[in-house]
Amino acid sequence: MSTANPAREAVATVPVRETGYIDSTSRVSRPMKTILWHILLAAIAIVMAFPFVAMLLMAFRPESVVALSDILFSDQFTLDNFRMNLRNDSMVRWIFNSFVYSLVSVVLVLLLASMAGYAFAKKEFFARDKIFWLFVAMLVVPSQVTLVPLFILLVQLDGANTYWGLIVPTLANAQGVFLMRQYIRGIPDDLIEAAKLDGASEFRIFWQIILPLTIPVQATLGIFVFLWHWNDFLWPLIVAQSNEMRTLTVGLATLQSLVPSTNSMMAAAAISFAPSLLIFIFAQRFIVQSIATAGIKG
Repeated sequence: MSTANPAREAVATVPVRETGYIDSTSRVSRPMKTILWHILLAAIAIVMAFPFVAMLLMAFRPESVVALSDILFSDQFTLDNFRMNLRNDSMVRWIFNSFVYSLVSVVLVLLLASMAGYAFAKKEFFARDKIFWLFVAMLVVPSQVTLVPLFILLVQLDGANTYWGLIVPTLANAQGVFLMRQYIRGIPDDLIEAAKLDGASEFRIFWQIILPLTIPVQATLGIFVFLWHWNDFLWPLIVAQSNEMRTLTVGLATLQSLVPSTNSMMAAAAISFAPSLLIFIFAQRFIVQSIATAGIKG
């Protein structure tokens, strides 16, 4: 007696070409959606990149080229705008100040944030978690609220118009400590215990085990810290009270009344933007590596 199911037999006898027709329709619709999304994203990218492209084109145009159509389609290129800016002693001094402010801050923030992150992640002490979340709560407080009392304290310590007065108040980076603590928590405790059994000191454990394992996240944090300080305007404006102590962002604001043409101003803006772009291009692999590593640990 046959027990075959008529419904199954009906499905089994459906021609392959008919089922293939349905699948091909779905396969055709997916590429179309992908193409439409790419077109939309490309249009958004063009709109967002247009001001930057216009800035670069204006920087390389002679001072006589001012019309938008001429700026976009003219075949005239010159480096005179960049030469004029770099021959300005004040501009060179501002660039130097910005590098000192940014690079020294990166080194100190990475060191302090990694030490604090290691302590909050792997050490046991009284009210550790409460202190950590109290420290992270600083992110909720707008920086503008603390500007006046911080500047008054800085003036009383004779830190106004100095490099240390510019750098030291920015080293308590709650975002950096949070990022380092979350990353170091993923490091196995067995590595630290094995190092202690071998007689390693706390400094050696931190220097030879923790720091090498946190290079990806340190590179990521270092990029962000550099960009924050390089583009910082309000704090250097308050602290740097003389022309010799101004950073590049503050100095560019004063150039608006001194530079003879808009094209020269755009060249100065391009000079200010170049270090950020170069650092991001050469260090972006560390950002990807940090994200990938965090995903594996998660």
